[in-house]
Amino acid sequence: MKSLRSFRYTRIVLAASLLLCGAGSVHADGATEEVVQPVMRQAIPEAPGKLVLMATVSYLPGQSSAPHMHPGSIFAYVLEGHVVSQLDGAPARTYGPGESWYEAPGAHHLVSRNASPTQPAKLLVFAVVAEHDPVKLPLPK
Repeated sequence: MKSLRSFRYTRIVLAASLLLCGAGSVHADGATEEVVQPVMRQAIPEAPGKLVLMATVSYLPGQSSAPHMHPGSIFAYVLEGHVVSQLDGAPARTYGPGESWYEAPGAHHLVSRNASPTQPAKLLVFAVVAEHDPVKLPLPK
């Protein structure tokens, strides 16, 4: 029973962390930034203190994320639509369905937005993080 309660608590904390870190600005139509839906959270036995987190990230047409960074490694895979992504020191690139990219720990993610003004976009994100680290942090000012 304790492990089920712990699992539920962990999912609530993860969902709150993802949503709080991802929902900052509001668009004219009242929608907040991207919608992050946790899929799973799993400790990695061969890497003590590390977790794998999976989530979908959905963008409305024209929607974007605020510049941010991730304390751990991020692997992003486009499920639908097209997403423009730009890491510090690299040019912006548009990714479509079936394409993916990697973000090294601490990389500054300057641009992450839906490339289409009319169609939604969705990513599957796989993150490796330390047990008590948030998945996403705003860039320092």
